[in-house]
Amino acid sequence: MSLKERITEDMKVAMRARDAARLSAIRMLQAAIKQKEVDERIVADDAAVLGIVEKLIKQRKDSIEQFAKAGRTDLVDKETAELDLLSQYLPAQMSDAELAAAIDTAIAESGAAGPQGMGKVMAALRPRIAGRADMGKASALVKQRLA
Repeated sequence: MSLKERITEDMKVAMRARDAARLSAIRMLQAAIKQKEVDERIVADDAAVLGIVEKLIKQRKDSIEQFAKAGRTDLVDKETAELDLLSQYLPAQMSDAELAAAIDTAIAESGAAGPQGMGKVMAALRPRIAGRADMGKASALVKQRLA
């Protein structure tokens, strides 16, 4: 079952359970997927859906941070619930050891040395860890290794 089909099935389950909050979050995700399909005139595959989920997760994290600063706990709770739901569609996260091994491999393949090689390493690393690790954390580790 593709990721897109799984999202549709989860929406049906939420509708049957009359879970309004979950249904709202899933519909938001489906709308984002549909928007990408219409804008780019494509049929979204698992990789495209995963990219959309990652983008929405990043937006939720930023929103949670801003709402927390403003003291809006009601909105923080809503965004956190959406973040939890979106996280279910990501593949299993990499451990720190797996991430370190992937970084080492990318550095070896790209032949990068020093901070100026960071772009090459990240380009080689991105497809391997997409959806399975935080890119910000990976970037910091690459920078540390190349320094």
